[in-house]
Amino acid sequence: MGNLLTLVVINKKKVFVSLTIIFIFVLVFLLFLKITNPIPSQMVMGGILYTQNYKKVEEKAISKAEDVEKYVRPSDLPVLNNRNIYSVIRFFSQNYQNKVSEIVLPKELLKSPEETLINYFSVLRDAANIEAGKHAGCGSIGWSETPYPVAYHFLSEPYQKKLSYEEYLESFENILHTSLIKYNEVPVYNNQTGMLRYFIEIETIGGSEKNIANFTYYYGFIDLIKEDDQYKISSIEYTGENYLCAPMHGWSHDAEASVQIRYGGWCDLIKELYPTIQNGYEKNIYFAGTDGNDYLIVFFQLTNDTDIEIAQYKKNKDGTWELIKLDPEKCIKDKNRQ
Repeated sequence: MGNLLTLVVINKKKVFVSLTIIFIFVLVFLLFLKITNPIPSQMVMGGILYTQNYKKVEEKAISKAEDVEKYVRPSDLPVLNNRNIYSVIRFFSQNYQNKVSEIVLPKELLKSPEETLINYFSVLRDAANIEAGKHAGCGSIGWSETPYPVAYHFLSEPYQKKLSYEEYLESFENILHTSLIKYNEVPVYNNQTGMLRYFIEIETIGGSEKNIANFTYYYGFIDLIKEDDQYKISSIEYTGENYLCAPMHGWSHDAEASVQIRYGGWCDLIKELYPTIQNGYEKNIYFAGTDGNDYLIVFFQLTNDTDIEIAQYKKNKDGTWELIKLDPEKCIKDKNRQ
């Protein structure tokens, strides 16, 4: 009997050891599967979403000869904010940490309107204000928040009074890279202060909850005023560009159609429409008016080929173009009253 009990105990131990070994083997196998084939946390467009990862061993410094731009932007338009002024950023970040109000920019950065624009966006080019919960695929990006205190001092004193540094910084949330791709001076209606206005188009990178970078385009207008022989930014307005409405709905995105409908159909002002003259992204549309005057409507073309009306002109008796302000919407209202 004793021998039988001993044999049973030994067999139970063997079974327990065998089951334990099998359990450990299965656990290791499942762990291996989990590591090599991780369960995706998200789905997109009806499929499993994986993130493109970069291993530490792959990291390297990009040589100066390598085309860095091809990695960070889809557009083939040249980057205009290409000034290398990071020695200025580094100086202020090292000497004025947490003292934004003490920064005084070198005058040469603001000696002309174009210098101010190009240098301002050159400062912001590799700035990144990462939003919590949104990522663009890698860790730290560019100069992170270091450039923002320097960029803030391109703003005029009245603008800074309206917009605190904290509000300014917050407005860049999830803007991780900025490329200035177009800028052009435009006329200002009823300009009593000598202010200068520039049309701009920029291309930005933002993060997402999917850990994928998104590209967003903005166009807008920047106003500059002169402060102590320096040109400072007094106002900025942006409009986000829509890449679906223009080609799929309506006609307002097309300069030729816009002129024919708004100035012709609505205002009955077009007697003869002349061929469009396009120079780069500027489109000039001329027409002979039913009132005996010649007119010019100027458009700028965005990256997605949407045309934005910039200015209207009427030719004077002496042959010069006078800036005017026509309101086609008023033509519709007047017709509805009849």
